[in-house]
Amino acid sequence: MRALTSAESLSDLPPFSAASVLSEWGVDPFLFVVSVWVTGLYLYGVWVLRRRGDTWPVGRTLSFVVLGMGSFYVITSSGIAAYDTVLLSVHMVQHMVLSMMVPLFLALGAPVTLMLRTLPPRPRGWLLALLHSRPVAVLSFAPLTFLLFVVSPWALYFSGWYDASLRSEFVHEMMHVHLVLVGSLFFWPLVGVDPVPGRVAFPFRLLLIFLTLPFHAFLGVTIMGQEELIAGDWYRSLPMAWLPDPADDQHLAGGILWGSGDLVGLTFFAVLFVQWVRSSMREAQREDRRLDRLERLGSGGGSSSAPPKPEADGDR
Repeated sequence: MRALTSAESLSDLPPFSAASVLSEWGVDPFLFVVSVWVTGLYLYGVWVLRRRGDTWPVGRTLSFVVLGMGSFYVITSSGIAAYDTVLLSVHMVQHMVLSMMVPLFLALGAPVTLMLRTLPPRPRGWLLALLHSRPVAVLSFAPLTFLLFVVSPWALYFSGWYDASLRSEFVHEMMHVHLVLVGSLFFWPLVGVDPVPGRVAFPFRLLLIFLTLPFHAFLGVTIMGQEELIAGDWYRSLPMAWLPDPADDQHLAGGILWGSGDLVGLTFFAVLFVQWVRSSMREAQREDRRLDRLERLGSGGGSSSAPPKPEADGDR
């Protein structure tokens, strides 16, 4: 892991290119351990289910392990991580992956459902108690998570937070974790399949995703257009002759934030639309079964003039 406390420590980096993204790999001890443990626990849960004869969708495993944790590991260990303190534009790619793509794929992996199906009775009870606790209800309240998601980038780039992350390895790591956590708080109830608090009707989910688009666009345009450099003292102190002008790189970073925000937003729209269609089909099937039961009861010799008995909640 390259030290982040001085610009001179980065002077041996070659010019940024596709080849350097593949060649400049490193290991961030904390994030690497997190990646290994989270991935290992998920795969162990899948193994427990398979051992007792239960099934678990392969798509969920691929989503969580390969696309979710795999993206997290690559974006924090590959050449992207090596250059994220050198080029704001590279950091912006990392930002969008950590705050949007990683939470999406982790949520589609349904790890909470996996834990509820594999944990022993007592830990499962603790997990259920946590999911129904007041702090979790507050943290999953849709308007609050939306506010956190859209305000967090403004606080990052227009305060001393981002500059501190360039000079401190600990702050840098915590920024990565923060981006994933805030993205997960917002997106998990919207696109995830886990039984977590904060789930709202599909039209409202689409509305919340739609509302994120202008915020990303406005922030991107603001970064592109402002004359004052973000962490300007740091970028001007970098000794590499191959670096672009910091103002040009900042303009590119704002464009990446604007364009990728719209692109990823469309991905979320597609996921939500598919989920909505599947949910409507399941609801239609349940209604068909309910009507079939009523028809069988009506043709079984009962009085046709008597109103049907209301269904219990578990039959719906």
